[in-house]
Amino acid sequence: MTHWQVIRYPAFVEKILIMHELSLALEVTDLASREAKKNRIATIMEIMIEVGNLSGVEADAFEMALDMVVKDTILENAVKKIIRITGKGRCTSCDLEFEMKNILDCCPECNCYSSEIIGGREFRVVSLTGE
Repeated sequence: MTHWQVIRYPAFVEKILIMHELSLALEVTDLASREAKKNRIATIMEIMIEVGNLSGVEADAFEMALDMVVKDTILENAVKKIIRITGKGRCTSCDLEFEMKNILDCCPECNCYSSEIIGGREFRVVSLTGE
């Protein structure tokens, strides 16, 4: 039997999470506008953004915030592609590389907790496509 637990954050924590992603969405919109102006692009048709699951950015909240802030900007009609990057770690004891869902995941081979994070911290605009 599978058991699912829904974690509901207190309202003030949800507001902090939303505010964090909202500020990132505003910064991405500003970055896109600056790059479009610098490259004489009138319309951005697509923006591709990588969000690592260990980056501290809640990808769904960021996507929702981005949808909210693009109105009347160069990104308003752009296709927004959010690429989720899986966390990856390397055990400092046995050198095994493994998938990480949380920053405190232990090595599945030796159960050591001292792992080096080698992937999944990304949060970056990968590309802008425009004309």
